Parts: sequence; C-alpha cells; structure tokens
Amino acid sequence: MKCNEIIHLLEQEFPMEYAESWDNTGFQVGNREKDIQHIFVAMDVTDETIDEAIGLGADMIVSHHPMIFSPLSSVTSDTIGGRRVLKMIENGICCMSAHTNYDSCRMADLAAARLEMTECVALEEIKDGKGIGKVGKLPKVMTVRECALLVKERFSVPSVRFFGDGDKEAAIAAICPGSGKSLVRDCHAKGAEVYITGDIDHHTGIDQADGGLPIIDAGHYGIEHIYIEDMFQFLSEKCPEVKVSKAKISHPFEVI
Repeated sequence: MKCNEIIHLLEQEFPMEYAESWDNTGFQVGNREKDIQHIFVAMDVTDETIDEAIGLGADMIVSHHPMIFSPLSSVTSDTIGGRRVLKMIENGICCMSAHTNYDSCRMADLAAARLEMTECVALEEIKDGKGIGKVGKLPKVMTVRECALLVKERFSVPSVRFFGDGDKEAAIAAICPGSGKSLVRDCHAKGAEVYITGDIDHHTGIDQADGGLPIIDAGHYGIEHIYIEDMFQFLSEKCPEVKVSKAKISHPFEVI
C-alpha cells in the first residue's frame, strides 16, 4: 500500500479543516510513493519510539503528536529533532500525525464515552458541531472526588490530582484530553461543574477552584493515550494488507 494512500485515508477520516490553526498535523517525513508494509502507531515520536519501529521493521509511524511542531532551522545531528528526522530517513521510515483534527473528529467522543457522558456538545467547536473536548451529563450526580476516581479507573492512569472541594457535587462535566488550560472560559460558558483535562498549572488550578470550577488533572498523556488503541484498530481494519503494530501504554513519568 502506498504511503500516499494511507495519508489520504487518514485525511479523509480526520479532515485537516477540523485541526486547530496553530497545529502542524499531517505528513511530516518521507516519500509519499513509498510502499508501506508495516505501520507503527504511537503517541509521540521519540528516540525510543523510532528505535522500537526500527526493531519491528516498520516503515511508517502514525503518531498523535506531530514530531515537527515548531519550524526546524536545520536538519542535522546537532539537534534532537534533526537527529530524529535523519534516523527516520536513514531507516526508510515515513511519519504522519493525526493531532487536533483527530481530537475534533474522534478523541472528544471517545473520551466522553469512557465516562458514559450523555447529551454532549463540543467544548470548543471547530466546525459543524465538532471540536475540541466535550461538555455533557455525567452518568449520575457525583462528588468531585468520586469523579476523579472514575477518571483514574476508566483511563487506567496511575494517579490523578484535583483542585477544589472534593465533596462538591457535579452533574455536568467538561472533558478535554491533553492540555486544556486554554478552555476554562468555555467550561464556564457551557455550564460545566467539573473540568477533566491535563497540564493544569498551580495558579490556574487554584484560581478556577475559587471561581467555582473544580479541575481534575489526569495528565496530558493520561487521557490521550486512548488514541493508540483506537488508531491501531482503525488502521488494522482499513489497511488489511499492511501489518499494524502499536506502542505499549507507557506514561512518560513516574509518580513515587
């Protein structure tokens, strides 16, 4: 199967017009005409990811986060990004990401479904009712502490933290996989009573707690790792002639 066919398949399922304007999602490294025999699905393109792909004999990585986000001024062995690009080219590995376009078209729905949320709408609409995150009803009224434990269980994360009163009850939740600090205003505007996301800094957490919006922080990777299994299943179904492998779930830090 040609690399370009896989690119077209992904762009058809997760159209680029649903990506955020600041994003650099899409095809980033390789030859569009290359015959692809083995796809490796991962969250991030790291040294470890590339080595694992090489070890498996993969010739394409489909990641969630773009490997090249900020412009590279050069591609040399002098920089981390440059070394990664060179290593992929030297080993004949193409690279494609499905980032905020995937978030809008699939991630938000998957995350909300894990918590059995209903009557959901986009937290930040991008186009045609689709967008980043979801706001909806929790399966029942629960305390913030109970909601945090539910998030920990459903997303299989080793730990979560929350800002605010753990005994406060909530019926309406907002969830934004990844980094959700920029969407706290949308949470207030859409009536969320608790916000589930990642990458919340100290001041945002305490300010929002005082403003009446408890925040459950499950980490950037903690919720988004659901991408790996979903993309693995999607590519396995749509590309039966290509071998598809996936990275194991491995949180990028340890809590001790």
